[in-house]
Amino acid sequence: MMGQTQSTQNGKSLASLSLDLDNEWAYLKTHGDPAWESYPSYLATVVPRILHVLARRKLLITVFVVGQDAALEYNHEGLAQIAGAGHEIGNHSLRHEPWLHLYSEHDLEQELAEAERYIQVATGQKPIGFRGPGYSQSSTMLRVLARRGYAYDASSLPSFIGPIARAYYFATGQFDAEQRERLNRLFGSWKDGLRPLKPYRWRFNGTSLLEMPVTTFPGIRVPIHLSYVMYLAGFSTALAQAYFNTALWTCRLFGVEPSILLHPLDFLGGEDVPRLRFFPSMGMSGQQKIAIVERCLDSLVHRFDVRSVGEHAAVVATRKNLIEVEPND
Repeated sequence: MMGQTQSTQNGKSLASLSLDLDNEWAYLKTHGDPAWESYPSYLATVVPRILHVLARRKLLITVFVVGQDAALEYNHEGLAQIAGAGHEIGNHSLRHEPWLHLYSEHDLEQELAEAERYIQVATGQKPIGFRGPGYSQSSTMLRVLARRGYAYDASSLPSFIGPIARAYYFATGQFDAEQRERLNRLFGSWKDGLRPLKPYRWRFNGTSLLEMPVTTFPGIRVPIHLSYVMYLAGFSTALAQAYFNTALWTCRLFGVEPSILLHPLDFLGGEDVPRLRFFPSMGMSGQQKIAIVERCLDSLVHRFDVRSVGEHAAVVATRKNLIEVEPND
C-alpha cells in the first residue's frame, strides 16, 4: 500500500543503515571450506575502509558483530575502533551458523549469552539488537531474544529469491549431505517474500518483539542491499546505480523507511581476499567497490535521514499503528 513516511526535523523520512561484520572465516565456513577453522580475519584491512567512508558522511550505523571475532584478541583493535567512532553494536550470533533455526532453546540461550559477553568486553556495548546469520530466524529464537531483553530483531529479509541464492551456494561450495540439510533454510524460503516490508511486532506468549526487516524492493521484493547492487555492477555500474536509486524512489512512493544493509565484501576486492574469489562481485577491485558504495550512500543520505537500526527502532516502537504477527515456523 502506498503511503507517506514520517518526516524528521530536517524534512526527510527516516532510514537506517547496518553492516553485518561477517569475517573471512565465516564466509569460508558457509562455503564448506575447512580453512575457516584457523579463523582468518580481514578486519584489520576492512574496518579502516568502512569507518573512513562512514565518517566522511557523518553516518552512525549499526554493526552486527560475530561473538567469535570478539573473542579473539587480534580483532579487538578493529572492534574497539568501530565502537569508539560511535556506532551501535549488535549481536550477529556467536559462531555465525546460518542454521540457528535448528538450535534448541537451551543452545540458543548459550549462543546469545556467550556472544554478548565477548562483544561487550571487546566493544564496551551490550547489544540490544540481533540479526541471524543468513537471516536465520525461528519462533524459539524470537522468544529467547525477548526474554533476554533485546529491543529488536533484524533478521527478516522479505524476498522471494532465497532459494536461488541457496542454490548458488550449493553449486559453488563443498558440502556433504549433513551440511546441506543444515543449510536447507539458508537465506530463507520463497514464503519470506510474503512477510511485511515495514517494521512490525512479533506477538507471542503475552509479550512482543519489534522486527526491523532488511528492506527489499517494494512490490517485486528483490534485495536492494549493497551486495546485490555489487552483483549488478558486475554487469554495469550504471545499471546498478539506477537500480538502487529507483528502489529508494519506490520506497518513498510506498511509504517504506528503508533499512539498508552493508557487508565487508562491499569494501574488499579479490586482490584483498583471494580465497573468497568465488563470491559474486569479487572480480572487482576494492577501490571500484568502495566507489559504488559511496555513490549509493550519497543517494541514500540525499533522500533520507539515515540512523542506526537501534535509533530507527526506538522511533518506530513509539508508533501505535504497527501490525502484529504471530511467529509461524
